[in-house]
Amino acid sequence: MAITDWPEGERPRERLLAHGPAALSDAELLAIYLRVGVRGKSAVDLARDLLNRFDGKLGVLVEASLKELASVSGIGMAKAAQLKASFELARRALSQEMGSRDNFTSPGKVRDWLRLKLAHRPQEIFMALWLDAQNRLLKAEELFTGSLTQTSVYPREVVKAALSHNAAAVILAHNHPSGVAEPSRADEMLTRSLKEALAMVDVKVLDHFIVAGTTLPLSFAERGLL
Repeated sequence: MAITDWPEGERPRERLLAHGPAALSDAELLAIYLRVGVRGKSAVDLARDLLNRFDGKLGVLVEASLKELASVSGIGMAKAAQLKASFELARRALSQEMGSRDNFTSPGKVRDWLRLKLAHRPQEIFMALWLDAQNRLLKAEELFTGSLTQTSVYPREVVKAALSHNAAAVILAHNHPSGVAEPSRADEMLTRSLKEALAMVDVKVLDHFIVAGTTLPLSFAERGLL
């Protein structure tokens, strides 16, 4: 049955207008975006198929490639491109929100921003969020790019970057494309080295996050590793 044949109170668009987007399921929200289904399937059915293809998790769906999205029956490259565009808009909106925040000390917001920024990257990225004395964001900077399993980080270059931005503090972050957020011994040693090097120029390391897939980014500060 097409959605237009459903009772009006059950149609996703009408429910959104009446009760707001929070009242809708993930599948219903996706269905509104997809607009139409395919032969034998409503837009809601198609949205459920799309979610099921990616383990029923929006985070996995967001990180899927164009090819993976387009491979779902009824999606195709055009709808896949629309979905990827919407996900990128969400990333940019969150980036702008974080960049405009007066205080950059909310771990939850930082985690959300870093996950959108790094979780989908196929290679290791090491980045720094440079902050002023009031913990306002000065610059989010990707400093080093590596391979699937590792990247080389040079403390001297990190210190130079800190001085160039006149930073008072920094939040460090890197991703693990393997999907495992646990810090390695090398991660712990690097963090200590960077903390010591940056202390020499009066830059405080507030935290170091590891981003791995759709799991919650790991905080060195919360683990007591700083």
